[in-house]
Amino acid sequence: MRVFISSDMEGTAGVVDWDQCRPSGSEYGHFRELLEQEVNAAIGGAAAAGAREFLVNDSHSAMSNLRPDRLAGRARYLSGRHKPLYMMQGLDASFDAVFFVSYHGSMSGAPATLSHTYNPRAIAEVRLNGVPTGEAGINALVALGHRVPVVLITGDDVTAAQIEPFCPGIRAAVVKNSVSRFAADSLHPEEAREVIAQNASAAVRGLADARLPAIGLPATLTVRFRNADLAEMATWINGVVREDELTVHVRDDDPVRLYRTFVTIVLLTRGIAE
Repeated sequence: MRVFISSDMEGTAGVVDWDQCRPSGSEYGHFRELLEQEVNAAIGGAAAAGAREFLVNDSHSAMSNLRPDRLAGRARYLSGRHKPLYMMQGLDASFDAVFFVSYHGSMSGAPATLSHTYNPRAIAEVRLNGVPTGEAGINALVALGHRVPVVLITGDDVTAAQIEPFCPGIRAAVVKNSVSRFAADSLHPEEAREVIAQNASAAVRGLADARLPAIGLPATLTVRFRNADLAEMATWINGVVREDELTVHVRDDDPVRLYRTFVTIVLLTRGIAE
């Protein structure tokens, strides 16, 4: 049994500020270790239920936040920031399950700790088939394309609610409740790891009943930008259609190709957004 893990960082218990999850931050080292322990809790829980192979795709910031020698389960570690499939690089049909660990909510929804969707400087909102979505819903497109169920998400309560329309029945390990974008009520790290391990184990045990992401095809991603220049630049990509000054959409019957187009939009607009 093979498990693919996409690990972010903002959803880690105790993380509430950018300084805690950016390598330049004075507290980054400590919270990096807490993230690592949450990833290992997910691996440990899955292994206890019978999973034997793990691939961890480091999906936060420069994508080199974890220490390979400290990963549990002899997990493979996919790191580095130039990845064609970005947060979902490495997933293919040989996997049995997908875990999203330490994920965060969308900026356009209810207050969620450190909310954003890929690039907070450029993107104000993303909708998938008309429903507001964060990174988890967008990333589920790749899981659908490879026909692998997304069975676990860890993070705050808002993030857990936002993934449900796209992955009904997913196990959610809620390790903190968002108070605002920069405040949360977090479980103690030891308890957070216990919650994650328990849900990871239950998710693997329930794989026989797991469903693929509930995303109708052809699917449409609608992206609202922070300014008109960003929307104009996005239309340079084939298939991207302008809706108004700030909004574009792209539609495709291939969910992986749709995701790749979205990643291209993100990377192209990043230059002028920053």
